[in-house]
Amino acid sequence: MNLSPPEGLPAPAGPRTLVAGIGNIFLGDDGFGVETARRLAERQLPQHVEVVDIGVRGVHLAYQVLDGYDTLVLVDATARGEAPGTLYVIEPDGAGCDTGAVPAIDGHRMTPDAVLALLGTLCAGTGGQPPRRVLVVGCEPACVEEGIGLSQPVSDALPRAVRLIEELLRDGVPSVARASTAEAST
Repeated sequence: MNLSPPEGLPAPAGPRTLVAGIGNIFLGDDGFGVETARRLAERQLPQHVEVVDIGVRGVHLAYQVLDGYDTLVLVDATARGEAPGTLYVIEPDGAGCDTGAVPAIDGHRMTPDAVLALLGTLCAGTGGQPPRRVLVVGCEPACVEEGIGLSQPVSDALPRAVRLIEELLRDGVPSVARASTAEAST
């Protein structure tokens, strides 16, 4: 589901940014990215920013990115061992550029790593260009077991996640920590 302004508006000139909420709403906190995208779509965002609810359609996301985006912001539940509700901003090294690996594709469980690997494969096969910059805004989940609804710590993190992404977009997506030393905020 595309959560951007209605079609018919002129395409923004200059660099484009895609914010993609990913995750499975039927697996508890895995729905974090989808809910964050829904909330972001209700906000006033710069004209060059497109927000989409990708859900579990990672293959669709990889093809959409080939439409030419300067920056890709993936929003997802991200387990890194901190307290549930902890937010992370991660800038993967070489995102979308690893054309040597063949990604394992599972249409129902595409992680950001799998999407980026698929993107690299698609770029190599089509001559397309990956985004210049890829960021992952993640939230430490409490529970990703079967069930609908976010845990309290992850639900409480949603407004902070929206503000964080708005700051990243407003400030021109400043330099952030690399994947190995991700910045965490609570």
